[in-house]
Amino acid sequence: MSAMTMRGYMRNFGRLAWRRKAAFAGGFVALLMLLAAILAPWLAPYDPNEQDILLRMAGPSEEHWLGNDTYGRDILSRIIWGGRVSLFVGVTSIGLAMLIGGLLGILAGYFGGRTDRIIMSIMDMLLSFPSLVMGLLVVAVLGPTTGNLIIAIAFTAIAPFARIARAPTLAIKQRDFIEAGRALGYSDLRIMVVHVLPNILDEILVLASLWLATAIRTEASLSFIGLGVRPPTATWGGMIRDGFENMLDAPGLVIYPSIAILIIMIALNLLGDGLRDATDPKLRHE
Repeated sequence: MSAMTMRGYMRNFGRLAWRRKAAFAGGFVALLMLLAAILAPWLAPYDPNEQDILLRMAGPSEEHWLGNDTYGRDILSRIIWGGRVSLFVGVTSIGLAMLIGGLLGILAGYFGGRTDRIIMSIMDMLLSFPSLVMGLLVVAVLGPTTGNLIIAIAFTAIAPFARIARAPTLAIKQRDFIEAGRALGYSDLRIMVVHVLPNILDEILVLASLWLATAIRTEASLSFIGLGVRPPTATWGGMIRDGFENMLDAPGLVIYPSIAILIIMIALNLLGDGLRDATDPKLRHE
């Protein structure tokens, strides 16, 4: 995508997002949470793994705004650091899925025929498994580490990206400028990268924003059942699991990280709606 095209796209998105306050608010909240995760070493008031048994399940106070967990650790600090883990896993896994799935979708749509049938058959097989079940199987086989968690979540998202990239590629490869490129002797690789990819990138980005929320939810779910990042590393799903047994005595142990997950998922879905509107030709000139 050229610099001129990218500037026009971002300008169009900014105008539509500003007029659609929900999309603007979603993007703003998602950005704030991303910045908080990046700046966790400076924003978190305490070490997320520092224990004080005297403050075990203590309620909110001036020193600990959200209270302490079952080990006396500061809940606010663990939520901030947990967001760093959850967002890192989500962004990395979706970026990997977008790269692999988008490449497979472009290859299937561009070459068609046997290549298309083989790739799409594999993608259909992957889509037959729910994302959480597929992630559970992969993590169970590879082991619960951060790297394996990223691979597992990326594996569940490859098929949707392949399908969303294939459909517009089928239409674009019939356009006159593609035929002109072939007539000029351009290689298939150059045509796919320079001419096909920029024309389908907007649809891939919309799907990425929506699947990022799904990736964060999947990471939290796997951490909740003990197949996520190993303790004592703070993750939102792990915090919910740790506080579940004491939910009646200290409901904040479960409620606070759950609210963090809910906020980021709503924000990303609102942002995804804004991106979709920005890429819709019917809305570009409203």
